[in-house]
Amino acid sequence: MIRVYPFIFILLWSSAFITTKPIIDNSNPFMALGFRFFFVAIGFYLFSVYTNQSIIIKKRSLIESVLSGVLFHGFYLGGVFYSISIGMPTGIAALIVTLQPILTNALSGPILGEKVTLKQWIGVLLGFMGAALVLGLDIGSQIPLLGLIATIIALIAITTSTIWQKKLSNNLPLSVSNFYQAIGGCLFHVIIIILFAEPYINFTKTFIIAMSHQIFLVSFGAFTILMFLIKKNSASKTVSIFFLIPATSAFMAWIFLNENLTNLDLLGFLITSIGVYIATRD
Repeated sequence: MIRVYPFIFILLWSSAFITTKPIIDNSNPFMALGFRFFFVAIGFYLFSVYTNQSIIIKKRSLIESVLSGVLFHGFYLGGVFYSISIGMPTGIAALIVTLQPILTNALSGPILGEKVTLKQWIGVLLGFMGAALVLGLDIGSQIPLLGLIATIIALIAITTSTIWQKKLSNNLPLSVSNFYQAIGGCLFHVIIIILFAEPYINFTKTFIIAMSHQIFLVSFGAFTILMFLIKKNSASKTVSIFFLIPATSAFMAWIFLNENLTNLDLLGFLITSIGVYIATRD
């Protein structure tokens, strides 16, 4: 069953790109994320109570989990949502974030003591090349400077969060850890709203459907699987599957949004798949 988890994760995580645009079209990005993680925290709390998992934890574990949530749900998702909301092309934002496995591979050796083999590096480079082909680089795009900065911050945050999560010393149940991470993400966005943003949400039918998707399938489903995979596997191997997300998102956009899917996209998907296979197989 564990072998199926990466494929489920890829499908669920990729689907988030399909519902991000409807959300930010109807709300401030930080308000939307604060709203999302408020309900995610409640959901993981109720699940912890239902499964008799105590949410009373050591101070160190509490701080570690909250900080992990700030990095992942705060800086990473906040950076991506904000950059797209001010005009950053979604494909270019996704491509920048897709550099994560390369950074993780570079840092997991000295920080985590993991051995990153030449085979893994070859797989990662092939994965990046394939992702670049799928997304394409529209040289004529107007890339806002703040959007570029926000996306780079998101890249650094998700890389740091992945390594941080692998390095954590606690053995908290996933539901409890995710509960405190969701609190960290929610608090981050509340602070951003208070200090910088003008909060608003238009509760249209489209917004409610898109937000429900991101709460239940992405935050409860995909994120829990990701934390499980990071815990069970090396950080460098786990994040290599992220290279499949741009290609999978392109297929989903073709199916659900009627966006074009070219032969170059198909070639990129093939190269990416080969790269992920090389980087993650034993």
